[in-house]
Amino acid sequence: MVREYLKKATLTSQSDAGETQAIVRGILDDIEAGGDAAALEYAAKFDKYDGNVLLTDDEIAAAIAQVPERLKRDIDFSHANVKRFAEAQKKTVANFETEVLPGLIAGQKAIPVKAAGCYVPGGRYSHIASAIMTVTTAKVAGCKHIVACSPPRPGVGIAPAIVYAAHVCGADRILAMGGVQGVAAMTFGLFGLPRANILVGPGNQFVAEAKRILFGRVGIDMFAGPTDSLVLADKTADPEVVAVDLVGQAEHGYNSPVWLVTDDRGVAETVMKRVPELIEELPELNRDNARAAWRDYAEVILCPDREDMAATSDEYAPEHLTVQAADLDWWLDRLECYGSLFLGEETTVAFGDKASGTNHVLPTSGAANYTGGLSVHKYMKIVTWQRSTREGAKPVAEATARISRLEGMEGHARTADIRLKKYFPNETFDLTAEA
Repeated sequence: MVREYLKKATLTSQSDAGETQAIVRGILDDIEAGGDAAALEYAAKFDKYDGNVLLTDDEIAAAIAQVPERLKRDIDFSHANVKRFAEAQKKTVANFETEVLPGLIAGQKAIPVKAAGCYVPGGRYSHIASAIMTVTTAKVAGCKHIVACSPPRPGVGIAPAIVYAAHVCGADRILAMGGVQGVAAMTFGLFGLPRANILVGPGNQFVAEAKRILFGRVGIDMFAGPTDSLVLADKTADPEVVAVDLVGQAEHGYNSPVWLVTDDRGVAETVMKRVPELIEELPELNRDNARAAWRDYAEVILCPDREDMAATSDEYAPEHLTVQAADLDWWLDRLECYGSLFLGEETTVAFGDKASGTNHVLPTSGAANYTGGLSVHKYMKIVTWQRSTREGAKPVAEATARISRLEGMEGHARTADIRLKKYFPNETFDLTAEA
């Protein structure tokens, strides 16, 4: 048996990538030149909002007062889990020093960036969890100033639950501004904010393009495309649970790919029958998104065995990867390319998206081939240092001088020469280059 596509996508996540670069670059250039005033003009045009762009303490308190107590408890629960996991992550990065040679000590130090800009989507859906995921990790990493930026709604402002989440997770300022103008405000340090050292968080194609253009001037978490999810299911999987999980991810957007990879034809056929039925039961906006995503981007792949299932998954390098199959330890050991892994029916992508503790800002569009998701490490610079005794520097200086001359970099070589001459005036060294 060879790999068989029971359902093949007619589009990919890149198929409808619009020509947004010129638009975004123009907005960024305008705001950089025009500062606060230009950003406010774009905010009025796109956000259709004329309230304070930086929330005052009173406005934050007023928003928090609108959040139901049960929702506050749920946000607090999610925050505690994300914080606990982030604190454990941080412990995996340690400062250290080692004696490379007798007398030559080199070391590593982890230093958090000073200012983080956290973008929290608020368009189709209010991404409360994105505020938790981005602000909490920045806080645990040790960033000294954190801005949470989210699009306001006309005449309303930022959703109160987002305000509460950003505040309780440790945001120093909350910026009511969306899209490119919000990203620009954090990057350029508008409205009295410090210039961001790193921008994190998901957003639409214009936010993603702004981050892409600004990368280098400011750090970013990753280049994000439409969210994607893959389910690996064998004959032990419950087709109904698999179908619900696929629909749950397809509702993200019309261009959000979902993939089922299985070695059981019966599971595949049952899921393919149930997914359209389940989609029709969703509310209108969710239904329209999921229907288009399933029609145009979804795939169902039948494989000969679990090894080919794993190989297929690694080729796709999904953002979210769910395993509903026997022998979960085998899958954990075998799988290599994914943003976040969900093992067993008892967990699901939505748990990670909202409240279980792992981060939901993850690599999309195959980027899991080379990177993981947002973590405390993204906010930290891993820097190195060294010191040496004169004896320890001796062999390093000799090698440096000769390598530098072979490369034609005489100035480099002489920085080694002067030390050897100063520290060991009675010795003779052969520091010539030999090709």
